[in-house]
Amino acid sequence: MPEISRFFGIIIAMYYEEHQPPHFHERYGGHKVAIKIADLSILDGSLPPRALGLVMEWAAIHQDDLTKNWDLSLTYQPLMKIKPLE
Repeated sequence: MPEISRFFGIIIAMYYEEHQPPHFHERYGGHKVAIKIADLSILDGSLPPRALGLVMEWAAIHQDDLTKNWDLSLTYQPLMKIKPLE
């Protein structure tokens, strides 16, 4: 699973050959979550509230980049690194 960003111990990644709807994955400690790109709703899993808030803030800023990466993943092209939350 290609890592596309990392900040504050949170790893953001996206799989190739992934199921719809377009989404991305986060890992933080032993927690995992998948978030839908279009409306930033949680598809599966959970993160601690503070980590989830940081991910949501980051994703809102980078929704267009996430969509571009999803499109790249469909054709097995290298994914862009996305600037971390600072």
